[in-house]
Amino acid sequence: MSQLHIFDSHQGSLQPFRPVQEGHVGLYVCGPTVYSNVHLGNVRTFLSFDLVFRYLQYQGYKVRYVRNITDAGHLVDDADEGEDKVGARAKVEKLEPMEIVQRYTVDFHNVMRAFNTLPPSIEPTATGHIVEQIAMTQQLIANGWAYEANGSVYFDVETYSQTHPYGELSGRNIDEMRSGTRDLDGQSDKRSPLDFALWKKASDAHIMRWASPWGDGFPGWHLECSAMSTKYLGETFDIHGGGMDLKFPHHECEIAQNKGATGCGGANVWMHANMLTLNGKRMSKSTGNTLLPGELLSGDSPHLTKGYSASVARFFIHQAHYRSVLDFSDEALQAAEKGYQRLTHALQTLEKRVGGGPAKGTFDVDAWQERCLDAMNNDFNSPILIAHLFDAVKAIQADQNDNSHLGQEGAAALLGHMRAWMFEVLGLHPESANSTGSGSSQKALDAAMHIVLDARRKAREQKDWATSDAIRDQLAAGGIQVKDGPDGSTYSIQE
Repeated sequence: MSQLHIFDSHQGSLQPFRPVQEGHVGLYVCGPTVYSNVHLGNVRTFLSFDLVFRYLQYQGYKVRYVRNITDAGHLVDDADEGEDKVGARAKVEKLEPMEIVQRYTVDFHNVMRAFNTLPPSIEPTATGHIVEQIAMTQQLIANGWAYEANGSVYFDVETYSQTHPYGELSGRNIDEMRSGTRDLDGQSDKRSPLDFALWKKASDAHIMRWASPWGDGFPGWHLECSAMSTKYLGETFDIHGGGMDLKFPHHECEIAQNKGATGCGGANVWMHANMLTLNGKRMSKSTGNTLLPGELLSGDSPHLTKGYSASVARFFIHQAHYRSVLDFSDEALQAAEKGYQRLTHALQTLEKRVGGGPAKGTFDVDAWQERCLDAMNNDFNSPILIAHLFDAVKAIQADQNDNSHLGQEGAAALLGHMRAWMFEVLGLHPESANSTGSGSSQKALDAAMHIVLDARRKAREQKDWATSDAIRDQLAAGGIQVKDGPDGSTYSIQE
């Protein structure tokens, strides 16, 4: 079996994975800022690290997976000045900030549950770790890497960069960063525009505030992850993950804070999941080129002709490597759905296979399993893993005509491996495999729905909107989503 190698963003290359403690893995992933509904880009990131979490467990590691909730300290535009994102939303909706936090934390958990992600081992919140953040800030001041100014505390990037390579993760040059900033002519308490906030003085209008040695204020966004990763995983741990957009400044600042406070850089391996596009273009609310997780599942979007199950969406996402840009489109999702149905139908065929043929078949299941392991050991290469799963599909189809292709032992072994890869590692939902659009039960449902949708079509043609809406609403209540399009109506079953 090949050794697990991971692409380390810090080194910029594949590196053999050697855990700090044999048999154990400490994994930290930056979680959501809970001021709005989770978006599809977030989902892609968290599904990527759910795959990492699942595979490490599949390999027998005991994993402590820490994924935080940012419920304070993240300012609008990711800046050091201005309003807190949670507080700003609270003002708009005339609610307490913790009501906003609760609402969108629940939404986040519901979306993660719908996509069948495993919960993290620990899910700490920024507001629950104010004491630890104040303590780390005090340590940075004591070590000479931070300074207090008018009730705020800033990390001194200029001083730090004299002995440490600030910009080492993102590949940025400190001199170029200096030339790319401008002096605020006394408008800021910072000694340098490069400095970033560890603790901010709260203005009279700032809702979220805590007492500190420097007066009432709130923590900086970058500080929380350093404080919580260190508390739960130690000064040096195995893997830190997040979206590509967090590499700078968030993760760069984390490394500086960790080194300044503890002398260690935090994680040994830094992993970054890439971004999403929609129909070949960057997602943007202003242009309408956007898709929410709920819209993907329901089909209630101008970009989709129908809804797709969460398992189909997971399958589609894992068909691309986590470090590659992934483009969502209705056509690509339809193709993924067909592929997913082919895979699950083959699994059902294998489950029904009984006896027949010799003990061992001509298809080498052990060699196939090694190829699957090699794929995942090569930086969690899920597209190659899925390609190998379709090699197994071909073997299953060949075995239907000739039981000697798999043999009795091979069929049993392949079934166990297929289930593990599909459900334990890729995180596809086992129940979805029994309702994928193939088999006699699905044919019966298709026939019945054809009659129902035809009746609804006739009602609409007769402008009998009451009957048309009643059919749609009753189907929705039973978990069947109807989508009307230019070519007629389609339906999908919601998980």
